Amino acid sequence: MKQKRLKIESNRSLNETVYEMKLSGICGAAIRPGQFVNLKLDGLFLRRPISVCDAEGDLLTLVYRTVGKGTDQMSRMKTGEVIDTLLELGNGYDLSAAGKQPLLLGGGVGVPPLYALAKNLIESGKEVTAILGFNTASDVFYENEFRTLGAKVIVTTADGSYGTKGFVTDAMPETSSFFYACGPMPMLKAVYHKTNGLGQFSLEERMGCGFGACMGCSILTRNGTKRVCKEGPVFYKEDLAWND
Repeated sequence: MKQKRLKIESNRSLNETVYEMKLSGICGAAIRPGQFVNLKLDGLFLRRPISVCDAEGDLLTLVYRTVGKGTDQMSRMKTGEVIDTLLELGNGYDLSAAGKQPLLLGGGVGVPPLYALAKNLIESGKEVTAILGFNTASDVFYENEFRTLGAKVIVTTADGSYGTKGFVTDAMPETSSFFYACGPMPMLKAVYHKTNGLGQFSLEERMGCGFGACMGCSILTRNGTKRVCKEGPVFYKEDLAWND
């Protein structure tokens, strides 16, 4: 874990509720796909955990949805403002398990953490398919960014207003070498019960500290109690006790 003061380079809306913030000043940080950061916001006691969308050179990209006081405050922050940031939190994805044709499954704000993963996998020669799920056409974001990386992209919307009608599970291919999933819990559990192969899930829990001290984000796994912020947020399918 590292603590740095990062400067906002841009903070723009992607749709009505989703924003993209770019921060500079991460030189020396070894951020892995699937990790998250914890932001200290003025006037709020608890930091806000936000998944990393991308990290390259001196620039960190976060994509977040406005769901409460903290993220609403973030959406109104301006270029040049500085945020106290804890970096390199969580375990990240296991890229070595991907195989030749990995499948990425993202729902809503579970899409951004898969961007850096797709980028790394494609750079290592993998044939990536990314299925991005949203409620409706106006919710869709980052489709073109994934295509630009070289991924095969399938977009689903629950109401059928764009792409394939249905959920990410409705567009899944019959086979893949390995899958990575990130999104709301109902989506993750649907993927869990539909897939037969190996894969990883990125989970979200309410966090007090974000680095394993408070135990507030603990979940029960087949290998005992684990902290989402420390032993996670990424867990192998076989570790999760969702069939028990």
